[in-house]
Amino acid sequence: MEHEHEHEQSAAGSPLDLRERAATGHAEDVAHATAAAAQGHGTHTAHGGGHDPHAGHGGHADHAAQFRDRFWLSLVLAVPVVFWSPMFQMLLGYTAPRFPGSDLISPVLGTVIFLYGGWPFLTGAVSEARSRRPGMMLLVAMAITVAFVASLATTSGLVDLDFWWELALLIVIMLFGHWQEMRAIGQAQGALAALAALLPDEADRVTDGGVETVPVSDLRVGDVVLVRSGARVPADGVIVDGAAELDESMITGESRPVPRGVGDRVVAATVATDSAIRVRVDAIGEDTALAGIQRLVAEAQTSRSRAQVLADRAAALLCWVALVAGIVTAVAWTVFGAPDQAVERTVTVLVIACPHALGLAIPLVISISTSLSARNGILVKDRLALERMRTVDAVVFDKTGTLTRGQHTVTDLAATDGTEAGARDLLLLAGSVEQDSEHPLARAIVAAARERGPIPAATGFRSMTGRGVEATVDGRQVAVGGPALLRDRGLDVPTELAGHVDRWQGRGAAVLHVIAGDRVVGALELEDEIRPESRAAVEGLHRLGVRVVMITGDARQVAEAVGADLGIDEVFAEVLPEDKDAAVVDLQRRGLKVAMVGDGVNDAPALARADVGIAIGAGTDVAIESAGIVLASDDPRGVLAIRRLSQASYAKSIQNLVWAAGYNVVAIPLAAGVLAWAGFVLSPAVGAILMSASTVIVALNAQLLRRTDLRPEPPA
Repeated sequence: MEHEHEHEQSAAGSPLDLRERAATGHAEDVAHATAAAAQGHGTHTAHGGGHDPHAGHGGHADHAAQFRDRFWLSLVLAVPVVFWSPMFQMLLGYTAPRFPGSDLISPVLGTVIFLYGGWPFLTGAVSEARSRRPGMMLLVAMAITVAFVASLATTSGLVDLDFWWELALLIVIMLFGHWQEMRAIGQAQGALAALAALLPDEADRVTDGGVETVPVSDLRVGDVVLVRSGARVPADGVIVDGAAELDESMITGESRPVPRGVGDRVVAATVATDSAIRVRVDAIGEDTALAGIQRLVAEAQTSRSRAQVLADRAAALLCWVALVAGIVTAVAWTVFGAPDQAVERTVTVLVIACPHALGLAIPLVISISTSLSARNGILVKDRLALERMRTVDAVVFDKTGTLTRGQHTVTDLAATDGTEAGARDLLLLAGSVEQDSEHPLARAIVAAARERGPIPAATGFRSMTGRGVEATVDGRQVAVGGPALLRDRGLDVPTELAGHVDRWQGRGAAVLHVIAGDRVVGALELEDEIRPESRAAVEGLHRLGVRVVMITGDARQVAEAVGADLGIDEVFAEVLPEDKDAAVVDLQRRGLKVAMVGDGVNDAPALARADVGIAIGAGTDVAIESAGIVLASDDPRGVLAIRRLSQASYAKSIQNLVWAAGYNVVAIPLAAGVLAWAGFVLSPAVGAILMSASTVIVALNAQLLRRTDLRPEPPA
């Protein structure tokens, strides 16, 4: 009846490395990847291809800040260009001061704006051209280059156009749009840096001479650290002394502190809220749960979904449409005898058709939904799994450790005298005998007894293999055991207890009898405790029209009892771990799309087989390969949050795609001048404003995803 604990030992780099990587290269790599997706292609950076146009301006520095700096300087230079523009002077009825060289203000400053402010677009266009994957950088570069050449031709007297102000405002508006785009993506990427920042810089390591403060990077597996009240745990490990309420919200999303005591695992970055504990380190660096969560966030934010593939294809197609539309526009206006309009209309088409909104539509939703889910203890490994979750028809729960706690608890008891006082004394008596036992049932009895009052001391404890335990309590010989103990002592279940025992055994519960002297004085029912959150999870899925299935290796009567308590639609009982995936296949053959929820260990085949695999209760083991989504907490209501997140993120993706595509369907013909006969034309600057407005609308719509409520429903 002895219970053994096993703790794995692992070694890796320092947790400090995690912070350094997030603050420098690692977070930037993810930012680059997401920025690349935001440009409509997954193969080049935000500035086109693998070339960084800012290599001479800080290399991997903050992209948003670089676009911001270029925007403000270009804006300052654009003011005099616009002020000395003949068109603006005519429209607003003023005359700009004239002095020697004033005619060169617009050409000189306009050229500086083109070369400095337009540099990211020009270099990006070269990269896109080299990779033979035209994108928005190529379109923007073509537009500003045509505008620049037309402006030079005007200054040279070859054509009669006032285009410098259009060029200046076009570049300023494009820089502003890119600045806001990179800023939005950077805010979503902040989830990685926020995770890394949770780790403390120093730890109190316990030594033979006392306690020494050391950098977290100096910790090694096997070290014991002191975590004071209010401090963060520096590394994953097991409590060896003390007990505390730990705030694990940053890992599991659970807002309430969780009690942890000797033998319980704790993870890095959680907070001891009320008292000090000592923890033996068993995982550091890349092996910690926090590092695993950060890896999953990074992978998910750079992963591609079906919606992203659709957006990429649409953006690439739009590039070709814009090029063709620009050529047709130029030819048509030239043929009809308006070469000056041909230039302006062509530039407007190229500008307004830039697929910024399409490129940003999905990556920003991915970034925001991933960071939102991570903050709520939902770790998305596979974007397709999250996308499919909204279409799931049936959710299969593993019973033990998922719907139940995976440990027995005293659920009922009966004393032969039938009184409440007798039941209390019975539990205290059983708890006294079981105090020295390490058996899981014994621990459940002792825990229940402690809730009733002080447990009497016992002496002469003896374990009887296969039958039970006995000890002397207050001078009486007391034994606790199952039916084998009764047979061994030639005793029968008293009539007063027979009804209770039959009912308990019919449910498949464990039944232990308490014998004082040579008489049975009572019996206890012990069952794997159903999580109070499980009922809310089942009811919530039913409200969504989702079928709820339970699968377990337990005996059928046990499974049926739990299923009846929770309102489960279908129960698979007495199923071996290796056969659980067959149950998933059975449901799929009925035409159901199945999500499997399990602990990620013996449920691995079923998790891999299901349309969506969800590993639950994996806050300290986030490297589960078989699941597409990992719930850091063991709360089954997280499945409802995944469903809500799936529906909300999909809706935002579709909304953004519809807006971005619909905007171009309407805007390109207007930019080409189809309503010129009615006196309605769009200037390139207005086209740039509309294009940027489309991007801003897509970004703001994606930001609304943050309002999605992923908090669990209260237990029934």
